[in-house]
Amino acid sequence: MNQNVIIASAQFEHHNGDKQRNLSVICELAAQAARAGANIVAFHECSISGYGFARHLSREQMLALAEPIPDGPSTRALLEIARAQNVAVLAGLFEKDSAGRLYNAYICVDPSGLIAKHRKLHPFISRYLEPGDSYTVFDMQAWRCGILTCYDNNVVENVRATALLGAEIIFMPHVTMCTPSPRPGAGFVDPKLWENRREDPTSLRLEFYGMKGRAWLMKWLPARAYDNGVYVVFSNAIGMDDDQLKNGCSMILDPFGDILSECTALDKDFVTALCTRSKLTRSGGYRYREARRPELYRDILGAEHKSKQAVAWLC
Repeated sequence: MNQNVIIASAQFEHHNGDKQRNLSVICELAAQAARAGANIVAFHECSISGYGFARHLSREQMLALAEPIPDGPSTRALLEIARAQNVAVLAGLFEKDSAGRLYNAYICVDPSGLIAKHRKLHPFISRYLEPGDSYTVFDMQAWRCGILTCYDNNVVENVRATALLGAEIIFMPHVTMCTPSPRPGAGFVDPKLWENRREDPTSLRLEFYGMKGRAWLMKWLPARAYDNGVYVVFSNAIGMDDDQLKNGCSMILDPFGDILSECTALDKDFVTALCTRSKLTRSGGYRYREARRPELYRDILGAEHKSKQAVAWLC
C-alpha cells in the first residue's frame, strides 16, 4: 500500500461532435505522458464528444451523439489507447443507456478494461441529461480514487462524501471558467484574444489568470484538497468550446492544497506529478476528518431539501 503513482493532467481544445479527432489528440497526449513516466492520464469533461454545442441539440441529436458504455466505440478506442501505452486513461463523453436515458459520463479504463464510470450528479448544458444517483469510488494502482465532474465539486458535500468513502485521489474533470456569474469579475473572454494568442499572449493571459479564470479557481479548488486531505486532479478544456473560450489551467494539487504542477501553455499540454501516500495522513484534512462529531450534524446534513437551483445551460 506504499506504492507511489505518477499522474498526468492534460488539456486540449476539443472539437464539438468530432469524436475521432478528439480521440486522436487524447491518444497523442496519452503517449507523451506515458513517455514522461505517467501511470494515469486524465482528460477533461466530455473531452471525447465535446461539450458546449450540446445545448443546441434536440433529444434525437443527443441520442445519435451519445454512446453505450462500455460497448460503444469510444470506450473501445480509449481502451486501445490504454493498452498501447500501458496506462490508465480517464476521459468524458455523453452516454445513453438501454432505456434511452442520457448522461454526462466520465470513464476510467486501464489495460484490463473499464474500471470506473461516473455519471455527473449535477448536469447542465442539455435539458435531456439525467443526473447521476451515486458517488464513484474505485481502486486503481493501489490507490482509492473518486470522480466528481465539474459542478459536482462546487457542492462541498459531494467532495467530503467522496473522501469519506475512502477516496485518496479525486479526479475533477471540468469545462469551466470564463463565463458570466453573479460573482465580481466574472464574464466571457473575447475569442479574438485566442485567435491572436501567438502574437499577443500577454492580453490573453491577463484574462485567463484574472477573476474570469484562474483567480476564481484558486478561491475554492485548493480548499477542496486541503479540507479533505486528498490529491485533486483538475483537468479542464482550453480554447473554444462552441462559442465560449475556456482557459485550461489543468493542475494537480496535493493534500496540503498546494499545486504540484500546472499547465501553462496556451495550447494542448499536460503536466505530471508524483503522488505519495505519506502526505495523506500528514495533511490537516486527515486530522479534521478524524476529529468529526457527526452526531452534531447528522440530522442537519441529512434533512430533506428541495433544490432551488435554476438550470443554467451555459454552465
